[in-house]
Amino acid sequence: MRILLIEDEKKTAAFLSKGLREAGFTVETARDGEAGLALARATRHDLLIVDVMLPKKDGWSVVAQLRGEGMQAPILFLTARDSVKDRVKGLELGADDYLVKPFAFSELLARVRSVLRRSPSRELEQLRIEDLEIDTRRHKAVRGGVALNLTAKEFLLLAHLARVTGEVVSRAEIVEHVWDINFETDTNVVDVMVRRLRAKVDDPFKTKLVHTVRGAGYVLKAG
Repeated sequence: MRILLIEDEKKTAAFLSKGLREAGFTVETARDGEAGLALARATRHDLLIVDVMLPKKDGWSVVAQLRGEGMQAPILFLTARDSVKDRVKGLELGADDYLVKPFAFSELLARVRSVLRRSPSRELEQLRIEDLEIDTRRHKAVRGGVALNLTAKEFLLLAHLARVTGEVVSRAEIVEHVWDINFETDTNVVDVMVRRLRAKVDDPFKTKLVHTVRGAGYVLKAG
C-alpha cells in the first residue's frame, strides 16, 4: 500500500520512511506543506501521514484543502501539540487519527494499520463501470450478464484498476499490488497479464475498458 509522509524534520522523516518500508509499505515523502499538497494531488495514496507544523503551509491547511477537493484517503496527523482543542480541530478537519510526539514507532505502525483497516475504501465490495460488475467479497466479475472466468491474479488486477477508475496505474504499482513484491519491472510480466485480462474483459465486447497509456501504465475507463 502507498503512504504519503509529509514531515519537515529530516531525521524523523528518514526514520519513519525506513520503518514503514520495512513493514511493507511504499512511502513517498514531502518536506513542506506545499510539496505535500502537490504530491497528494498528483498521485493516489492509501494513507497520508501529515505533521501539523510544516513550513510554507501547515498540516491543517493541507488537510482542509484536500478534504475540500474531495480526497477520501485516510489521514493520520502527527503533532507535538497535545491540547484537546488541537486534537478536536484535527479530527474536525477530516483526519482519521491523531498521534502526539514523541511516540514509539510500534504505536505509529499500529495506528496506521488500524486506520487502513477501517478505511471506507477497504470496505467497498461492489464495483461497477459500464456493464462490468465486480464483487470483491466473492471474487466474482460479470460483464453484460456473462460471468468472467478470471484467475486469482487477473481478478486482483481488475479489481485494483476498478477501484481507481479513470486513474493511470503504473506497471510497478501493479506488480506491487498483484504479486505483493517490489522490483523494477523490466520484464513483460505485467503486459502478459493485461493481455490475458483483456481477452476476457474486452475482446468479446464492443466497448473496450482496459486502455494502455504509453510510457505510464494502464487505466480502466469507458471508451
